[in-house]
This record gives sequence, structure tokens and C-alpha cells, in this order.
Amino acid sequence: MINVLIVDDDAMVADLNRLYVNRVEGFSCCGIASTLGQAEAVINAPHHPVDLILLDVFMQQDNGLDLLPMIRSSGRAIDVIMISSASDATTIQNSMHYGVVDYLIKPFQFPRFEEALKGWSKKRQLMGSHQNYKQADVDRLLHGGAAELADSKRLPKGLTPQTLRTLCLWIDAHPDAEFSTDDLANAVAISRVSCRKYLIWLAQVTILFTSIHYGATGRPVYRYRLQPEQRALLRQYCQ
Repeated sequence: MINVLIVDDDAMVADLNRLYVNRVEGFSCCGIASTLGQAEAVINAPHHPVDLILLDVFMQQDNGLDLLPMIRSSGRAIDVIMISSASDATTIQNSMHYGVVDYLIKPFQFPRFEEALKGWSKKRQLMGSHQNYKQADVDRLLHGGAAELADSKRLPKGLTPQTLRTLCLWIDAHPDAEFSTDDLANAVAISRVSCRKYLIWLAQVTILFTSIHYGATGRPVYRYRLQPEQRALLRQYCQ
């Protein structure tokens, strides 16, 4: 479960955002802070897990932007989504300078709110699923999060929807399995080289998690397993 701290001094707005958070699968509101002092106390409490902060700018006693450098200096891996009526260039630029992951301008609708949380979650998953990154991985992190569902025209050259469907059906039937290229190639009766291309692509779009194992010969063996939260996406390729 992803823990979200809401920092807003408007009790009605804070409660609405709490309801919004709890509507998004995998997210839970772990607290509401009405002042920056309260927020700092939560951030500095190591026993209080916080993954994401929804932060207002205009507060009666505080400026939400003042919390951003404190979060960075705390050393905790906490990301921030700004939620504010402030739409001036200076405020937005200062927010971006401190690395906020999204900025919602009030008023907004729930779909945009949900998009912000899910988009951040996909980036978080991508960051945690690799020990090393390819350029495509970095591009997704910096320019739009995890890959969108691709249709057959968007598949990389050399990949076909039919073979992809065959592989995805096998993976969907073995959701808890960890498998190598050889394991899957033998199971669906295709060449290892061809299978490897599809597995690389499925890992790039974050459907599969990749781990590296070293045997007695020192040669690495790549093993894959389904990311449970991506099973719905996988099943779209099974159709």
C-alpha cells in the first residue's frame, strides 16, 4: 500500500482529497497535516511511513513551497504532487526546481487526480524494477512514465501481435512463475532468439520484472516474472 500524506489547511479540501486518495487502488491516506510544522513532524518521524505528499501552496500561516527543501534535506524517499490554485509561472517553476512529480491546478476533476497518482506509481515501479537502465527506460521516467498500451502498429519491428498473444497467454496462466528465455521458448515452441525479443519488450513496458542470476560459468541468466499490478495490462495483449 502506498502511503499518502495530505498537507492542506482547508479541512474540506483536505477531506475531499483524502476520499480521492482512497478511491485509487493501491493508495491510502496516512494522515492530514494542516500546517507545515505538522507535516515536518510526520516527515521526521521514521516510524511513520510516507511515500507521497499532496501539498498545497497557499496556506493561512505557511507557504507550501517552504516544505520542499525540508523534504529533500530529510533524506527520505518522499515524492510530492502539488495541488493548488496557484498557477503563476514563478510558483510552478519553483515547484519543478525541487522535483515535484506533478502539479494539479484547482479546481480539477477526479480523473486528472487519478491520472497523477497512477502515473507516479508506474514511474515508481519502473525505478524499482531495474538494476541498470536502458535509454528507453530513462526516457519513460523523464518523459511520460510507463509505456502506454501499444497496438499492433506500435510494436517494435519484428514483433507480431499473434506471437505476443501466445506468450502473454502462457504468462497469464503462470502468474507466479519465474522463468528464463529458454523456459518460455520451450513451453510455447518458438525459437529462443525470437522469444528473447518479446521478453525484452515486455520488460521495457514494465509488464515483466527482470532479475539477473549468475551460474557456475559466470554467464548471466535473465529470469522474468509478471509484475502483479500489471496483470490487467498483460491480459489486454491476450485478446
